[in-house]
Amino acid sequence: MAQHDMDEAMTKIKICGIKTLNDALAAMDAGADLIGFNFYRKSPRYVEVGQCRGIMATMRRYAYIEYVGVFVNAPVWEIRATMETCGLSLAQLHGDETPDMLAALKGKAFKAFRGIPADVDRFARQEAPALLVDAAVKGVYGGSGVTADWSAAANLAKRYPLLLAGGLAPENVADAVRQVRPWGVDVASGVESAPGEKDAAKMKKFVKAVREVKQTTDDRP
Repeated sequence: MAQHDMDEAMTKIKICGIKTLNDALAAMDAGADLIGFNFYRKSPRYVEVGQCRGIMATMRRYAYIEYVGVFVNAPVWEIRATMETCGLSLAQLHGDETPDMLAALKGKAFKAFRGIPADVDRFARQEAPALLVDAAVKGVYGGSGVTADWSAAANLAKRYPLLLAGGLAPENVADAVRQVRPWGVDVASGVESAPGEKDAAKMKKFVKAVREVKQTTDDRP
């Protein structure tokens, strides 16, 4: 997908690792376009399916937000069942999933990479986000707080509408958007007061920083 295709809209903002209804509402109030729920049991942001379903009972009325489930090496049947139970529209596959798994989810999933593999084109889907680029941290599936390789991500962003993750925070997200020009940015630990606990003020600062950059990038090539 060409760069100009993603310039038609503002940079999207995904706030990930939501565990409570209060945090989901605060993310919405801050201006999030996408809200993510993490179903990886080893993550400090892990949320049980029942908890997510309870949160979504309130949140699904806000249909202008896209709701994403984050999975790590889960079987396709489990991903489908979780998405259906919770009312989620997208699955973010953050483990070692194959192109066949993406295909089995019929356009409802996108691949997250810790670093950019040589065969990345095999995984990119047609719709936005085509994929997610995170920092490469051994043994950690996202939420590490480590910054991704912005230079490599910028090259990939010229070809695909990608989500940029990895160490983003209110203090550096503006620079990330200017340098990478991604379709969207993804934040978890950068807007928390403690692991798994979102900070409403930080979320607002993060969104404000992204939106202010948009005003100076309308003339992007």
